[in-house]
Amino acid sequence: MVQPGAGVVVDLPDPAATVGLGMGLAEILPAGAILLLQGDLGSGKTTLVQGLAQGLGISEPVTSPTFALIQEYPEGRIPLYHLDLYRLTPEEVQQLHLETYWQEVAPGIVAIEWPERLPIRPVNYLHLSWQSMTSGRRVTLTAQGTTPQSWLENFSQSQGFGELV
Repeated sequence: MVQPGAGVVVDLPDPAATVGLGMGLAEILPAGAILLLQGDLGSGKTTLVQGLAQGLGISEPVTSPTFALIQEYPEGRIPLYHLDLYRLTPEEVQQLHLETYWQEVAPGIVAIEWPERLPIRPVNYLHLSWQSMTSGRRVTLTAQGTTPQSWLENFSQSQGFGELV
């Protein structure tokens, strides 16, 4: 049983590894999964979402929704909703009522870049935190709430990570 706050650390030497991480997550995440993607500009958040899209069978090109704020990709195995809050203040984010994406919109995977701007967080989500390394990036995946614990456990087993940290 995965404990709340348990995590998996993944080293990503290049963008292809980041796409692969996204594809691996797409294999195990159910409709209704929420990913909060936190990292510096250029750390690989959108590249991960591109991997999610590939893993879900979405053929449309995935780009950063920095100016559009939200990109919806409904044609995959399950829908993908990509949100980017970089240009918004928490007050502006609150006016968008983004909680509808995990309460009312057709269930899919919701990937949110810059989640520190969210005034209201979902109860259950998988938090991915990027940090730069000398060579590549390191991502820590952490389960928040009860449901994502099983997602993380399934991901860890499917990718051969073994024990969670």
